[in-house]
Amino acid sequence: MVQQEHQDIITASKNWVKSVIVKYNICPFARKELERGSIRYVVVEETKRKQVLAALIKECQFLDANSEAETSLFILPRGFEGFYDYLDIVDLANDALFEHDYEGVYQLASFHPDYCFEDEPQDSPANFTNRSPYPTLHIIRESSMEQALASYHDPESIPERNIAFANKKGAAFFIKLLSECHK
Repeated sequence: MVQQEHQDIITASKNWVKSVIVKYNICPFARKELERGSIRYVVVEETKRKQVLAALIKECQFLDANSEAETSLFILPRGFEGFYDYLDIVDLANDALFEHDYEGVYQLASFHPDYCFEDEPQDSPANFTNRSPYPTLHIIRESSMEQALASYHDPESIPERNIAFANKKGAAFFIKLLSECHK
């Protein structure tokens, strides 16, 4: 049963990457990795912070040893449903990267079903640029991100463009998209 549940979680996450992130160009660098099949999806069952952080470092070690995997979506389906608990694990995860000498090697991007930017109302469409089917830490290779940013005209405009797009489409549009990821 766990295997099928993991597959369902991965399928929803893959659907999100394909039908939200890539289709609407939320991340202009994702299409290349999606088409290359170099995105790794890892479901983490641990709910205790110490075990989650150990699993995160283990995933970084996997990426170290497997250059064909460009990036990992580290999916936390249980234990971090609350956004503030999730933000705590994001902070601890960044600390763990530093403590294990991964600062400058990997960086984290964070996504959550209830993501809310500071100073944004909970129902703001802008929050949907970082909303995902499950709490997810995106482990990104720093060197690859530097290369991608260097070859992209005006990368600083990406967040503003995404927020404008989200505000134009509205929350209902994104709620529907996210619900369809689970099908």
